[in-house]
Amino acid sequence: MYNSFRQFCEHLLRIPHDPAPPPGDESATRIFHAAPNFYKYLLLLWTLKTAAVLLIICVSLGFPVVAGAVALVSQGKPAGWLLLLIPALVLAVGTIARLFALAILRLDFEKRWYVITDRSLRIREGVMSVSEMTVNFANVQNLSVSQGPIQRALGIADLQVETAGGGGAARGKHAVRNLHTAIFRGIANAQEIRELIQERLKGLKGAGLGDPEDAHAAAPAPHAEIVAGPQFEMALRQVLAEATALRRAVERRG
Repeated sequence: MYNSFRQFCEHLLRIPHDPAPPPGDESATRIFHAAPNFYKYLLLLWTLKTAAVLLIICVSLGFPVVAGAVALVSQGKPAGWLLLLIPALVLAVGTIARLFALAILRLDFEKRWYVITDRSLRIREGVMSVSEMTVNFANVQNLSVSQGPIQRALGIADLQVETAGGGGAARGKHAVRNLHTAIFRGIANAQEIRELIQERLKGLKGAGLGDPEDAHAAAPAPHAEIVAGPQFEMALRQVLAEATALRRAVERRG
């Protein structure tokens, strides 16, 4: 049943196929996905939201309507029980909506891609709204790992890759989207991926493909080339004559 729903959503939402590798050597391409525990994390959040929605429906609509129906029936109006159809209908619609959200959540988990080559990385996520971000390693400025209490218990974390202009504005799962920050969400091997990116960053800088300012700072200053010739010899003789005359003048005064 879920496979049929997935195919229906892929066709209806026009979900693109698997992402192509970003620029770089295809033989060095590594593909990663969110950890299975990340789905459990999302499922926990879905459960909390669903419980909140159903509780709001029951408190704000169910209890008052039931009390009104009982009051009408006690007054000899059996039709008062028909009022119970209102909260029942709202509850049914809310339940269907939350089940649909659960199916979309599973599809979102499956369609999450993290692709790394020797020169860049690409992240694709989302189902209702698909977002894809490509980052060139030459622009990477910082790598950081964030992990909340629930994520720590599940053994997952988020790896944030910040580029020029990022300024560390995107922190945590619910942070505002930052076009200068790429996030590997819900991965179980954050340190491994971080070391892989650091290793490939070093490879780029070693090949002279890193930050141009770093390469300029590391380049040795050119040495001035001294070319001897008649004019140079004449200038030396003049300096020697002036130094000799100055020395004689000092000796005479002494």
